[in-house]
Amino acid sequence: MTEPAPHDPAAVALELERLRGTVEVGFARVDGSLALLVQRSDQSDRQLADHETRIDTLERARWPLPSLAAVTAISGMLLSVWQLGTR
Repeated sequence: MTEPAPHDPAAVALELERLRGTVEVGFARVDGSLALLVQRSDQSDRQLADHETRIDTLERARWPLPSLAAVTAISGMLLSVWQLGTR
């Protein structure tokens, strides 16, 4: 196939068609990249929600530890006072 002259309307149409194809390919690549980014963002959101749930569970399970430490300290103090009082 021979190339038409540069100012020929057929040449302009051919170049516009090539440009259109290039733009469509570029848009397809950008669209694919954006879809991948959205998928990764969704995965990150799910992981963050899972971690928040796990942290909340750990915090709720942790509350007895300071209470147990306080009860142990008070028991030790009362035992010491009782032993000093019996002497």
